[in-house]
Amino acid sequence: MTTTSPSARTAAPAGRPAPASALGALGLFTVLLGAALPLIDFFIVNVALPAIDHDLAAGPALLELVVAGYGLSYAVLLVLGGRLGDLFGRRRLFLAGMAAFGLTSLACGLAPDAWTLVAARVAQGAAAALMMPQVLATIHSSTEGPRRARALSLYGATAGLSMAGGQILGGVLVTADVAGSGWRAVFLVNVPVAVAGLLLAVRTVPETRSDRPAPVDVPGTLLLALALLTLLAPLTEGRAAGWPLWTWVSLAVSPFAAGAFWWVERRADRRGATPLVPPSLLALVPLRRGLAVVLPLSLGFSGFMFVIAVALQQGLGLSAVASGLALVPMAVAFFAASLAGPRLIRRWGTRVVPVGAVLQAVGLGLIALTAGRSWPDLSVASLVPGMAVAGVGQGLQLPVAFRVVLSDVPPERAGVGSGVMVTTQQTAITLGVATLGSLFLSLSTSGSMGTALTVTLLIQLAMALLTALLALRLPRTVR
Repeated sequence: MTTTSPSARTAAPAGRPAPASALGALGLFTVLLGAALPLIDFFIVNVALPAIDHDLAAGPALLELVVAGYGLSYAVLLVLGGRLGDLFGRRRLFLAGMAAFGLTSLACGLAPDAWTLVAARVAQGAAAALMMPQVLATIHSSTEGPRRARALSLYGATAGLSMAGGQILGGVLVTADVAGSGWRAVFLVNVPVAVAGLLLAVRTVPETRSDRPAPVDVPGTLLLALALLTLLAPLTEGRAAGWPLWTWVSLAVSPFAAGAFWWVERRADRRGATPLVPPSLLALVPLRRGLAVVLPLSLGFSGFMFVIAVALQQGLGLSAVASGLALVPMAVAFFAASLAGPRLIRRWGTRVVPVGAVLQAVGLGLIALTAGRSWPDLSVASLVPGMAVAGVGQGLQLPVAFRVVLSDVPPERAGVGSGVMVTTQQTAITLGVATLGSLFLSLSTSGSMGTALTVTLLIQLAMALLTALLALRLPRTVR
């Protein structure tokens, strides 16, 4: 059972439990704002990297760390953030995370050198990991029925729009050079937003927590951190660092760390303890099969966002604003499809997900065909059809996949379930940038950037088709 704050309970008639709809419209807006900030900040940096390099003389390796440091700390700490929310209260952790995110964003914006920026970005990722799991856990524990379906659809729309919108916003801010701030504006803009979010959250977000909170699983937390770090760190830094020995040693250690983590978690579960990621939670069929869809979907999406930003700016010499505007058709189509999701799923069930994946593949194919034929005379206008079709496809997948993952998670495990799902998503996002981004940059160094873009897009098309096949195994209906 999950409890709600006294202020939420007073809204219920006497003798009845707190309504599941205790999270009102303004409260939902507030938690979705908290969901948007971490994802925007992962992608907003893509278009600001050239300006950061010019201003701070960062170099390729440190620029990789500006992106990877945030993604690594964010991914590693997400499940722990969900557990802490179950333990100490989700609104309390949401407020703490929002405040820390605002302060670390300020530190990023004021960083005097590249290493300070990297350190601030690592801290910013940790703050995001504290805040983000509370969003889905709050939605899951304070809404039900059609309200939960709409809230999760809006969450999915927010996630997709944040990835595309981050690069659009970044391009506008860097080009506008507000008060001479240049690239610093992409971080400083978070500060007033975080302040507004804090004020709104205090008044509109109900407090929820598990009635049976479990203590932090220290061995599980450390082993999960080790498994993710040894996998993601070499993949994100390896290309820029020239693949030194430590990257290969780290990759070799990663599967053993993952195996040790799983053994410790199973052992704790059998002893009646509450592990960080209970194996019994992963036994839920909707959660397990939904995560299998989220992984390739998020990996391909994030890889696309990184590759298209580099190709348009460095390959075609477009400005940051023009590069961002190229993504507008995708963002608009994604949002429209996300809003239509609840109606479509009531009629067609989860079959909308493989249909969306096929549409995404068609959109990627159109973009690849256009790039292959027109490079280096590729125009933003020629990308509109492919971008729009891909956006519709992505919008039909992401919100529904989120609903499937959380559909059978009990409210008392909302924080853990949300942490597992967001960790899977963020790990895939980081892997997408690291693997597909590295492949694209390696191909463009040894040959034409147009050919590199086409090859990378075709690989992403294949991943979309893989997602379609995996989505066929989803439960036909979602509670």
